[in-house]
Amino acid sequence: MMLTPAALSRSAGDHLWMHFTRHSSLERSPVPVIVRGEGAYVFDAQGRRYLDGLAGLFAVQVGHGRTELAEAAARQTAELAYFPLWGYAHPRAVELAERMTETSPGDLNRVFFTVSGGESVETAWKLAKQYFKLTGKPRKHKVISRSLAYHGTSQGALSITGIPAAKQDFEPLVPSAIKVPNTNFYRAPVHQDDYEAYGRWAADQIAQAIEFEGPDTVAAVFLEPVQNTGGCFVPPPGYFQRVREICDEHDVLLVSDEVICAFGRLGHDYGANRYGYRPDMITVAKGLTSGYAPLGAVLASDRLMEPFRKGTTTFLHGSTYGGHPVSCAVALANLDLMRRDGTYEHVLANENAFKSTLDKLRDLPIVGDVRGAGYFYGIELVRDKNTRETFTPDESERVLRGFLSTALFDAGLYCRADDRAEPVIQFSPPLICDQTHFNEIEQILRKVLTEASELL
Repeated sequence: MMLTPAALSRSAGDHLWMHFTRHSSLERSPVPVIVRGEGAYVFDAQGRRYLDGLAGLFAVQVGHGRTELAEAAARQTAELAYFPLWGYAHPRAVELAERMTETSPGDLNRVFFTVSGGESVETAWKLAKQYFKLTGKPRKHKVISRSLAYHGTSQGALSITGIPAAKQDFEPLVPSAIKVPNTNFYRAPVHQDDYEAYGRWAADQIAQAIEFEGPDTVAAVFLEPVQNTGGCFVPPPGYFQRVREICDEHDVLLVSDEVICAFGRLGHDYGANRYGYRPDMITVAKGLTSGYAPLGAVLASDRLMEPFRKGTTTFLHGSTYGGHPVSCAVALANLDLMRRDGTYEHVLANENAFKSTLDKLRDLPIVGDVRGAGYFYGIELVRDKNTRETFTPDESERVLRGFLSTALFDAGLYCRADDRAEPVIQFSPPLICDQTHFNEIEQILRKVLTEASELL
């Protein structure tokens, strides 16, 4: 029997344990139930339409309702619904691995499939540790990542994550994960008038951390091309080139965490290609299938594969559904679709228009900074524009959580109001969006942010 919209919402509140959700808030308002999507929009059980300003969760690159991807899944299900990659292969995984390496930077010619982004990060850390054990450097096991960066929720990935509030309830975590400053130039502690010098300083903090810990103990550095948490921190010119030099000097692996940034989010297959650096590994998920099926992967260099090609050496790691045939078929169809439609070119042609439309909001007293790249932008909110003073904890609770999140959704815009660092609103719309959608985002934001300013 079909449940009514109200019954669906009640049942969700009674039985679903939702992710990253304050369930106490559900006592005051019904659970929104999203039932379908079309293009850049999603619709709830009541029939209301919302512009998907976050592409689901940084994932739905080609928009909702693409029947080509549903048909690819159906064909593969009928042909081979499931078989593991544990010592065996299936055609879709083989084809997808080859396809992914065609445009990867450097010699990243090996693909290890996972189910999610967090699992990809976990895999990369384990691979780094075993690689150094196999090559005679068993003490190299530590990882370095940036303050506030999000890399996943499993015990290892959460250790790499740099958000204190996300970690405290689950400690003790896996030890040996060290944090360094991020590249938020808006709140730069040094070189506040020289963007490139600030980037050099931030990169050199990685060198200092390696030297302090001991180069013989550090295995890898995990960095996003554009850091998500905190509101889309872009790398200053030369930042990644300096990090590459540092990693080469100390024999440390550079892992580019591109769970969000790959497959068109920044207008390229990989964010490393946009910013011109060569990582030793790339972690991906989300946009690989446009979110139509769960799939992640680690792209690894030939160098990392070499010790596993000899004798009885085995990477004792894997998962039941890593490289699932249906997910791989969807990923291939998704990449075909983006190539056919010129999706990456569309992003590069329109990213300046997206930013300039968001920049119009800088006249509001609550808007401190607008930053990002491609179709990935964040707006940092402030209580005082001149001093850049941020919200107090009470204001963040009252304005960001208590008002903005609900008000934006009620106004027809799904996005993220986030206070895990400074208060920000983040945007990552489907890559099919154009000026019409940008205008709609700006108009809704202007109205709601004006009301939020009055609450301060």
